[in-house]
Amino acid sequence: MIKTSPTNRHWQRAFARSLLSACLSAALALPAAAATPAYDTVIRSGTIYDGSGDVPFVGDVAISGDRLVYVGRHAPGKGRAEFDARGKAIAPGFVNMLAHPEESLLIDGRALSDLRQGVTLEVMGEMSMGPLNEPMKKDLLRQQTDVHYDVDWTTLGEYMEKLQGRGITPNVASFVSAGTVRQYVLGEDDVQPTAEQLARMRTLVRQAMEQGALGVTTALIYNPFTYAKTPELIALAQESALCGGMYIAHMRSEGDRLLEAVRETIEIARGSGAPAEIYHLKVAGQGNWNKLDAVIKEVDAARAAGTRITADMYTYTAGATGLDAAMPPWVQEGGYDKWAEQLKDPVVRARVAADMRDPNPTWENLLLRAGAKGALLLGFKNPALKPLTGKTLDEVARMRGVSPEEAAMQLVVEDGTRVGVAYFLMSEDNIRRQVALPWVSFGSDAGAPAPEGVFLLSSEHPRAYGNFTRVLAKYVREEKVITLQEAIRRLSSLPAETLSLADRGRLRKGYCADVVMFDPAAVQDHATYDKPHQLSTGVGNVWVNGVQALRNGEATRSTSGRFVRGRAWSGAPKGACRASSADWKWSK
Repeated sequence: MIKTSPTNRHWQRAFARSLLSACLSAALALPAAAATPAYDTVIRSGTIYDGSGDVPFVGDVAISGDRLVYVGRHAPGKGRAEFDARGKAIAPGFVNMLAHPEESLLIDGRALSDLRQGVTLEVMGEMSMGPLNEPMKKDLLRQQTDVHYDVDWTTLGEYMEKLQGRGITPNVASFVSAGTVRQYVLGEDDVQPTAEQLARMRTLVRQAMEQGALGVTTALIYNPFTYAKTPELIALAQESALCGGMYIAHMRSEGDRLLEAVRETIEIARGSGAPAEIYHLKVAGQGNWNKLDAVIKEVDAARAAGTRITADMYTYTAGATGLDAAMPPWVQEGGYDKWAEQLKDPVVRARVAADMRDPNPTWENLLLRAGAKGALLLGFKNPALKPLTGKTLDEVARMRGVSPEEAAMQLVVEDGTRVGVAYFLMSEDNIRRQVALPWVSFGSDAGAPAPEGVFLLSSEHPRAYGNFTRVLAKYVREEKVITLQEAIRRLSSLPAETLSLADRGRLRKGYCADVVMFDPAAVQDHATYDKPHQLSTGVGNVWVNGVQALRNGEATRSTSGRFVRGRAWSGAPKGACRASSADWKWSK
């Protein structure tokens, strides 16, 4: 056995300590690239608008998986991918509160027109894609124009899961339409439900809510939805409220009877216990433009009294729908086939034309308020009529040597559809005032096309390509109607809170990583009524659930979009709804 002296043992311990110290120093001196990244993605040194409306600050946002894991001044550690955001804004993904990509997503999952504007959540369902019975499925097939797809689902949940399963870029959510439920049970006639039929309708609403719907919608200027009376709507909205959902309304009137329609919406909210939202808030028709003050007063009073009511809007002076919004409901009863057949009868056409010219109609006549020169034809199914795209109804009437009313009826019969039309109805001054309202969010009321392929066979309303960037460019940067932080609040956290989405709409640790990086000085809409298929610019990078969907302005064709479900969904078909809606909280 070899013995060592105390001096030698002291030297050995000193040598060991020195060696350990050297190893640690060497390890600390390793290049940063050799260390394991702390995050998947870090967006550095951008101006952070967290969605709250508070003053922005310069800092970093870090993402791991599908969640935000750091939002602050400086993220420690590194990311596998790092982005320099100096001079750029970093914001939560934008919410399209009224979206219609139901068909476009079935053939192009990118939702490119919206993606290029920073939209990460498409909220659908004004006329929902379920529940469907066999006649409704056949009607969906008949209505198809340039976009063709199989109707191989029955429930709303099946349709939404189909979208998610095929792979889509944006997140998607949906309401269930009271009109769709009505059509499922009652068909397309002007009838009122029996107690048994209303119970069936309530059951269908509950089933859709348990499949993930966010609430109940209406579209009350269209047949057969216009036949629903207020008590029916209260009953269906109550079913939504019991499931933690809301009531969202395309009201009976946005023009001549606008105030009455607002009051009905408030009545439905109060009677059902459901929060309410007004779809595409507007004042339609020059003779009605002075009603905006009264509308604001009605909504503010209801909110002050404890009724949860909000609204959304698009930022254009024209709306877009069909020629059905120019003809009386009675001639459309029973669906398109009966409508078109009746329009072939000269006696019926004369009566329809007289009703279309009535200066005080009992129904919502958009053509009367816009005028034939203010009715721009957007799309046709019949190839022979496609050359008329982009012309006004007045131009077509003069080409054919007939009245505008007669031309409208001819087009509906010849095309086999209701024909897409933009109606110029609103005041720019009123739009500016609505943009300034703190309880108003934004929705395109349009599909999500791309400037290519089948989408170029028809025209579009420019709102499909520019509604959200127009807020940032025109109303923030140019006209300074609202601040950038307020605009971002109303593009993100306000709609998320309205929809009761607990982990979206803000840049906050633990929230879903839906993120937009854009240049506030350069963001711009380009779509016009003459040339609508023009993508917005200035939004460079977008992440959806942590996956980069837009890189330097180019779509990555990512498929990280998810079906964002409402509060009644629990993954189980039963037992998800509440016995009372009284405990659902909100803030004014």
